[in-house]
Amino acid sequence: MKNPDEELQLQLHPREKETVSVEIPKDTLDSLKKVADRQDMSLQALLKFYIGQGLRQDLSKLFSSRVLEATAEVLARHIQSEEVISTIIQEIQAETNR
Repeated sequence: MKNPDEELQLQLHPREKETVSVEIPKDTLDSLKKVADRQDMSLQALLKFYIGQGLRQDLSKLFSSRVLEATAEVLARHIQSEEVISTIIQEIQAETNR
């Protein structure tokens, strides 16, 4: 039987990194620094957080889009009416946007 504490350990795997330069308007950078200070974070940590958050949202949308496309293809093999398929897809989209 496994030790319960072993199951709860966070496993961080080092990933390859690359340094990039990004031009940011000075007023935006000043605002980012203020937010970072208020969050008790470094500017770099805040930027990584924002990038990661936006990336996860975009990847989630991309995945959802692929699932809907696959769903439409499967439905098209079983249902002849494009109107019915469209209605089903719209209903799925409405449910997932709640």
